Amino acid sequence: MGVLISLAKIFVKLALAGLVIVLLAVAGVYYTLAPQLPDVESLREVQFQTPMRIFSSDSKLIAEFGEKRRTPVSYDSIPTDLVRAFQAAEDSRFFEHIGIDFKGLSRAAFQLATSGHIQSGGSTITMQVAKNFFLSRERTFNRKFIEILLALRIERELSKEEIFELYINKIYLGQRAYGIEAAAGVYYGSSIQDLTLAQMATIAGLPKAPSTDNPIRNPQRAIERRNWILQRMHGLGYISDQAFEEASAAPITARYHGADIELDAPYVAEMVRSELFERFDEELYNEGYRVYTTLDSKLQTKATHALQNGLLDYSTRHGYRGPESQLDTALTPDAIAQKLESMTSYANLEPAIVTQVDDKNIQASLKNGESVTVDWDGLKWARKYRSNNSMGATPKKAADILAPGDIVRLYKDTDSWTLSQLPQVQGAFVALDPKDGAIRALSGGFNFNLNKFNRATQAYRQPGSNFKPFIYAAALDNGFTPASMINDAPVVFHDASLGGDWRPQNYSERFYGPTRLREGLYRSRNLVSIRLLRAVGIDTTIDYIQGFGFDPQRLPRNLSLSLGSADVTPLEIVTGYAALANGGYKVSSYFIQRIEDQHGNLIFQANPPCANCNATQDTDSVDTTASRLSPSAPRIMDPRNAYLMYSMLQDVIRQGTATRARSLDRNDLAGKTGTTNDQKDAWFTGFNRDLVATTWVGFDQPAPLGRSEFGSTTALPIWIDFMETALDQTPENGPVQPDGIVRVKIDPATGLLAYPGQKNAIFEVFRAEDVPARSTQNAAGTGQITTDDIF
Repeated sequence: MGVLISLAKIFVKLALAGLVIVLLAVAGVYYTLAPQLPDVESLREVQFQTPMRIFSSDSKLIAEFGEKRRTPVSYDSIPTDLVRAFQAAEDSRFFEHIGIDFKGLSRAAFQLATSGHIQSGGSTITMQVAKNFFLSRERTFNRKFIEILLALRIERELSKEEIFELYINKIYLGQRAYGIEAAAGVYYGSSIQDLTLAQMATIAGLPKAPSTDNPIRNPQRAIERRNWILQRMHGLGYISDQAFEEASAAPITARYHGADIELDAPYVAEMVRSELFERFDEELYNEGYRVYTTLDSKLQTKATHALQNGLLDYSTRHGYRGPESQLDTALTPDAIAQKLESMTSYANLEPAIVTQVDDKNIQASLKNGESVTVDWDGLKWARKYRSNNSMGATPKKAADILAPGDIVRLYKDTDSWTLSQLPQVQGAFVALDPKDGAIRALSGGFNFNLNKFNRATQAYRQPGSNFKPFIYAAALDNGFTPASMINDAPVVFHDASLGGDWRPQNYSERFYGPTRLREGLYRSRNLVSIRLLRAVGIDTTIDYIQGFGFDPQRLPRNLSLSLGSADVTPLEIVTGYAALANGGYKVSSYFIQRIEDQHGNLIFQANPPCANCNATQDTDSVDTTASRLSPSAPRIMDPRNAYLMYSMLQDVIRQGTATRARSLDRNDLAGKTGTTNDQKDAWFTGFNRDLVATTWVGFDQPAPLGRSEFGSTTALPIWIDFMETALDQTPENGPVQPDGIVRVKIDPATGLLAYPGQKNAIFEVFRAEDVPARSTQNAAGTGQITTDDIF
């Protein structure tokens, strides 16, 4: 017995000595490592890597840019069941311990002693916060010890709720999702507030192995992990028997959800990303910036659809180019489905394979496996395309068009399916507010995913007659009036820059003699524009026109400028027209309204120059609270000339080349068509004082659109389609007549003041000092005019 007591005393002494040695070692390691520990207080100011989100002016999500999908949430917004699910999965005693789970650490120490490496870390949620924010993922004793020290410090300086909030927003949960809110969106397309208990347990099971336990990639493993967590929650008393049974029996409902895009505006999203990358560099994708654009979601949606429909209409008018490819009908259904699955849907055009061809209809299979019927009404348009000026015979039966195995595009119109095709023609559409240049809608092509080239901002094309209003505006600034007479007659110019002798013609190849300036514009007479430019002078005209924002280096210094041979983008054209709509003020287009950081702090606010901001006549159409704070845009036109140009361009719609727009039944609209040589470009730009919009249609590699395609037939219908929505329920807002304008009757044949009682006299508007002289009456009862009066 004495020997045993002696041995026990020796053992106790050795144990105490060993404990002292361990404590001294621990103390030594602590005092060695403590100075190297990071400042825990920095966790209070942590900035989570959060993607940039881009919104419309009315807060519709347009795009999300960033490697990590994350939406930080506060502890108070986390459902109790979700908190408990993570406790059950990771740290059931989180709200009781001091940051260390001694049982877990003992288990890790035993593994280290028996195997030479740590198999499970025994980490608490607090220790995981220490590791995720400050440490590497290496499994070494030294790193584990530092992790413990940091956990103790974190527990001293932060509340449990703050620690849990850091953890829940930092963790990686698979599919590029960081944090629980992002995971709820990625897997279930919802917020954490809307998750079921089964879904919460599934997400709580992801931190351990976000790839192997992923419910999308491995649903069976996800069910096993989820049910283990539910069992733990039940055993810990977190959930009832019924809740446990129902959640355990629930199927896996997870599927991949991309960013919840609410507004289709990818061209503008890329414009924002490109511009801000120059300012913020790579931090753009991680700092959680919220960028609000100037887009109006209603107008943007309509602009996208109007352009797509217009391009599809053009494509249909010129015939069917045939199927995209042909599959062997002997292929297995799986092989066919795989082929269709690899094809992208563009706009509303769905890929499909023709499975059966009957007399007047076809059967086709969509890539979702659905079988659909296309009746004759959806097929009979498909005459064979031969060229932009020629089509084949009208089909008599479905077999004249398609065969089994053809890969085609279909779209659903109301309740019926129609054969379609991806258009080869392209286009652009831009609408902006003429008061300050805010872009309200922009589409740079048929579909961004099909072709990312932004034709609204990057395509330099000739505007044709769409450019003539700027030539006429320069003429008004140099003494001409709407009644000035210009001779629409043949002429030959020798100009080396135009390749020698130049014999310009009107499109009709006819000449109409003396023509008033107003009529020359609304009828788009080429010879009138050419003689007008020659009379004003090329240098004088270019000096004036560049005030509208056009690059003088892209304006040809020859008479072809009068016919729109300059190289311009649709955005430049519509911005130039803004001055014609707003009374003569130069505004610059912009598309970023404001930028906020992830906490909602304002870091940028646009404050563009505004046209006539403080004028009382504009208070019904301008936000006067904002406009008083805005700088005034520079005036580039005499207000009277701006009024005259607006009036003349209204006649383009009333009686000129754009009479189709009269279908809108408004008196405040003005605009101009444009068609270039060989119909390679078709344009229409139109406006009232609230909105100016332009449409361009053409091929990326310039080629004739076809002999019947003009600005009035190709571009104008797109503009009308957009404006029907844009102007719906809005009051008319036409030009406000400035002081110094008079309205008198003139002789339409001479442009002179009408003689008393003249029956064919018409009204015209002039600057007060430019009212013409009285016409004299000759024997025929018409006014007299000599060739000296005609340019």
